[in-house]
Amino acid sequence: MLLGPSLQHLSFPEVVGAFFTTGVLVMGLGMTGVVRRAMAAIPMPIVMAMVAAIFLRFGTDVVDASTSAPAIALPMVIVIVLLTAVPALGKRMPPVLGTLLIGLVMVVATGQFRFEADGRVPAQPVFTAPEFTLAAQLELLVPLAMTVLVVQNGQGIAVLRQAEHDPSINSFAVASGAFSIVNASVGAVSACVTGPTNVLLTASGQKQRQYTAAVTYGVLSLVFALFAPVFTRFMLATPEAFVLALGGIAMIKALQGAFVTAFSTRFTFGALVTFVVTVSGLDLFNIHAAFWGILFGYVVSRVLEPQDHLGLG
Repeated sequence: MLLGPSLQHLSFPEVVGAFFTTGVLVMGLGMTGVVRRAMAAIPMPIVMAMVAAIFLRFGTDVVDASTSAPAIALPMVIVIVLLTAVPALGKRMPPVLGTLLIGLVMVVATGQFRFEADGRVPAQPVFTAPEFTLAAQLELLVPLAMTVLVVQNGQGIAVLRQAEHDPSINSFAVASGAFSIVNASVGAVSACVTGPTNVLLTASGQKQRQYTAAVTYGVLSLVFALFAPVFTRFMLATPEAFVLALGGIAMIKALQGAFVTAFSTRFTFGALVTFVVTVSGLDLFNIHAAFWGILFGYVVSRVLEPQDHLGLG
């Protein structure tokens, strides 16, 4: 959404140049410590309202998939409910995994799996020489940096805190910036700490298993990256309803938790403003609506809910 309009009048090397400078900026901000101080000033309910607004799409995706392809989506919904409602079954088969498997079975059974091999197996990264132009930097640098630090990392940090972890915000920023530079060398978008991924990694109630899940996820990511052409064609061979239903079902508990955190205690009006602005898709200066949602929600909360900010510093 951010890069689509830019690529209509900027060359790809110019966009890659913006990726490089974004990585340097994000890494520099993390080293200064300003990112942690900025995030610490924003109350958690307001951040979680932003997360709820972004995750809302996952919930509506399940409804859309259930109406457009009920033969695929409804069995997936039934399985997730069954495995969640009966703990004995859930211990034998993780609910999300069971949902994935029944979804694949229904995709094949309904004849909607259409895989076409093209002969390419391992991925072949191609170095893209960056082109640094003032026009591209003015258009993309700040929006990309805000997307990484506030929209994406903000989601990931909020999810990890909700799971009772204590993430190092500055370290996240430094790592995101460093790997953004690596990604830019092959023409890839900036690195970040995403909310949906961390939701899945923290789905287990046991914290020690969550660290194991993160390491396993990292290893599998490298494997899937190596065989990206095959994996991409596999995903394209499945109907959209399957992908929408699986993503929505996997994220539904996180959506519930985000709403509870955002609206159950203090800062509720600021959280409401954040939620509404983020859902609206407001796009000012090419910066994601989630950033404006947090900004407007925080300002409104400061003005209309001063008692909730007492003691926060």
